[in-house]
Amino acid sequence: MTEKICKMTIFEAYGDIKSQLKEAQIEDYVFEAKQIIKYVTGYTNKEILLNYTESLTDFQKDCMEAVLKERLKRYPLQYILGFWDFYGRRYKVGPGVLIPRQDTEIVAETCIDLIKDIKNPKVLDLCAGTGCIGITLAAEKQDSLVTLAEKYPEPIAFLEENIKQNAPENAKLLKGDVFEKIGSDEKYDLIVSNPPYVKSDEIAKLQPEVRFEPVSALDGGADGLDFYRFIAKEYKNSLKPGGRLVFEIGFDGADAVKNILERSGYKNITVKKDYYENERVIFGTVD
Repeated sequence: MTEKICKMTIFEAYGDIKSQLKEAQIEDYVFEAKQIIKYVTGYTNKEILLNYTESLTDFQKDCMEAVLKERLKRYPLQYILGFWDFYGRRYKVGPGVLIPRQDTEIVAETCIDLIKDIKNPKVLDLCAGTGCIGITLAAEKQDSLVTLAEKYPEPIAFLEENIKQNAPENAKLLKGDVFEKIGSDEKYDLIVSNPPYVKSDEIAKLQPEVRFEPVSALDGGADGLDFYRFIAKEYKNSLKPGGRLVFEIGFDGADAVKNILERSGYKNITVKKDYYENERVIFGTVD
């Protein structure tokens, strides 16, 4: 249990948080320590630098200790804070919804590039979760019409709030199951999905934080490819001629998903790496 700390400056608090997170073997301990200090103080990065000798109030110390206590149990920081940032916008998150990750920003960036020259593009975001991909497209390409499809009630609650908070009128929620071909009766310029892609027997081996996230957002079947196979085949006819299907993939999934797209008749299949040089995005085009 974290000890009570008296008369601690912001700088001292940051050092203490960083030390405890590092000792708990939390990988991004420096980044997370900064996020906790920002949350506790309400300061921006610049304001923290300008006020680092300022002492925390009793309330701020109590808040810091409460956050740190939960984080040291490896409960996800995003769930503790109740929000996370993605592509410059803030999203509400909590138990039951997949946490937005920086790796996924390259997926959104790729989609924006693919539709930038299309007038009034129609987009379908399957397995939308928090809505971070589809909402980003709607906000960045305001003449688009983006449909965000989600099945489960827990993420739907967050998705509804995130659409209200971040998206203009061109984003709409569609409730239903991907495997029931939700929204497939329309024709789209682009379909995007960050589907569950962890192999079923590997879920128990994931980082402790990830195991707090919903299994439904992680489990891609025995080989991790169930969603890719179904979406590539069953949603192909929902794309306009020249339309693109875009997937997020795991670090080792490019070859398998490329084979699925090739067998399903997609052309010009392209793989892109994320900011850490991992293969993260794959897309193909229909005739």
